[in-house]
Amino acid sequence: MRPYEQRFVWNLDWNLLRTFTVVVEQQGVTRAAEFMSVSQPTVSSALKRLESTLGQTLLDRRPGHFALTAAGEALYAQGSEMFGAVARIPNLIAAADRVVSGHIAIATTSHVVSPHYDAVLADFAARFPEVTFTVTVTDSAEVVSRVRQNTATLGLCLLRGDEESGLTHDVLYRERFGLFCGPGHPLFGRERILAEQLAGQPAVSFQTEAENGPLFHVRQLREHAQLRAEPRAVSANLLEVRRMIVAGLGIGALPLHVAREDVEAGLLWPVLPERELRETDISLVRNPKRALDRAEAVFLAELDRLIADVPLAERSYR
Repeated sequence: MRPYEQRFVWNLDWNLLRTFTVVVEQQGVTRAAEFMSVSQPTVSSALKRLESTLGQTLLDRRPGHFALTAAGEALYAQGSEMFGAVARIPNLIAAADRVVSGHIAIATTSHVVSPHYDAVLADFAARFPEVTFTVTVTDSAEVVSRVRQNTATLGLCLLRGDEESGLTHDVLYRERFGLFCGPGHPLFGRERILAEQLAGQPAVSFQTEAENGPLFHVRQLREHAQLRAEPRAVSANLLEVRRMIVAGLGIGALPLHVAREDVEAGLLWPVLPERELRETDISLVRNPKRALDRAEAVFLAELDRLIADVPLAERSYR
């Protein structure tokens, strides 16, 4: 049976699906009603009608508690993807023109530093002035989520192995992480730091250093140095991790190219020899199911050409 022949497709009020998606994203009926500028009973009635149509309970709502049921999670995953596709219809229609126009939505983790990528972006923007851009900076997990849900043309992020399913990805560049301390730390300025001097020192970490996280190898770097197992301070934001290291909360990991200027300015000090540094990949992620407008297709083709023509060693930080 073709999708348009199924009775469910004809019986479903698509506005109910829109209301449900907003309720989930706003984390409650009251907030959703305010966001949509309708009354709370209107939103509650829409949810009841949707649950009646599906024959499933979608939300577990109790005083002080809001959660999706298994059926609600499945519906929201599909609804988000549908809304991402529908939102792109105007761009796809506009792309029928000969002029390369449209919109490119980029989701990226912070401090993606790649001169080769910058050169592609600059050249593309100069050649196609009708194309517009949105760049959202967020954590790597959210970058992957946006690409998977079709709300982003491409993502630039750290990638876990279990996130690869259904997505295509290439290594844009490779960066190296080292451990650093701040000016107030007793090891600051020392040229030869012994392993026993690092053992037991307080640590600062990224949230994504958890097991199987995209920065798990950075956690291994801390463990190899025998820093304290439980970090004194944790953040998902690179700038905040840097701030806490400089402030003396503990020893923490940073990409070398990000820390270089702070080392030269006397704000950070490397505590590991070069042979012990760890590499990590910054990946270019995209959804092969995404229907591309002309601007997206041309831009991704330019990035593919970069990856094909420039060796990874040249794109990476030594």
